[in-house]
Amino acid sequence: MKLAALLLAAVSACALAHDARGLNSDSRQEVARHMRLAKKNAPLDVQPITGRTRRAKNKRQCRERQNTATPPASSEQAQPTQDSGKKDGGKKDGDKANTGNVNVEWAPPADSGNNWDNGGNWGANLIKVATDAVCGDSGATADISATAGPNGRIDWLNCGLNDGGWHPPFVTINDVVTVDLNEAIQKDNSPFKACQDFVWAFQQYGNENGIPPIMLASFAMQESTCNPNTVGGNGEQGLMQITQDKCGGAPGGNCKDVAYNVRTGAEYFKSVLDSNGGDLLQSIANYNGWRVGMTYGDATAAQWNGNCFAQNNLDYLHQFLNGWCQNIDAYTHQPPLGQYFNLNACY
Repeated sequence: MKLAALLLAAVSACALAHDARGLNSDSRQEVARHMRLAKKNAPLDVQPITGRTRRAKNKRQCRERQNTATPPASSEQAQPTQDSGKKDGGKKDGDKANTGNVNVEWAPPADSGNNWDNGGNWGANLIKVATDAVCGDSGATADISATAGPNGRIDWLNCGLNDGGWHPPFVTINDVVTVDLNEAIQKDNSPFKACQDFVWAFQQYGNENGIPPIMLASFAMQESTCNPNTVGGNGEQGLMQITQDKCGGAPGGNCKDVAYNVRTGAEYFKSVLDSNGGDLLQSIANYNGWRVGMTYGDATAAQWNGNCFAQNNLDYLHQFLNGWCQNIDAYTHQPPLGQYFNLNACY
């Protein structure tokens, strides 16, 4: 009888957790429609998690993705990560101890095209990494949906996040699909209209550093909404929200100078890419304070300690690669891009 009662309680707990997540779905989507405006008002409130890392216990029973609006039930609740710094502007280099990569200078391969055909089993204009030995099939699709796109599905990009810690598939800058920024800006509904006066800078310094210009513009949209006069809560400067320690060579001390700001941001991102051995996913995620080995509990711990905006955006990679880099506003797209929407709890 005791065993039957325990089993009944466990099944009931699973059902309640699932129902709660469903009830929160509509409210998450409603908040996501206003995400862009919220970031304009406080784009620099999002701080990376600071403190000591303690991995949340992974439960085998009732295993639903932990994107509910309640704290983890484990008595050993995940704590903030040890690394600190701003989420943006390349404020940290990531946790290199877990990467297994050698810190060597890296350069993009000569072939920078996106077309690849593997005997008809893989299509053009899809990420060139069709599968990964650990993370499996990329799930890339030509059409962009809430959880997938030409650069893979969100669970693949976030590989390991819900099971032992984030360990992304190895993807280089030459593997991903991006839209040409000059072509993107011509579209009537392009989110990069706000960046049109600065396309020259993204083109020049992107090309000089082997970075697709639309990637630099995407960072600028997320960090400053392409407003060159933006100053962050910790003094971060300009389009790319670079930290003040990188402003020493700014002309006349003006760290918001467009050319200096974009060049510095591009060179910093290239240095992170080099230090990560060309690992693009890790390098992009570092911009939002991610680290290799990060768990769901690590990323969302700040929600429960009074610093909600210090969470890592768990939809970040999908929104960046399958949203912004495809000339799509990741915040206003319908359906909203993502499946976690963990920052919505902060509004």
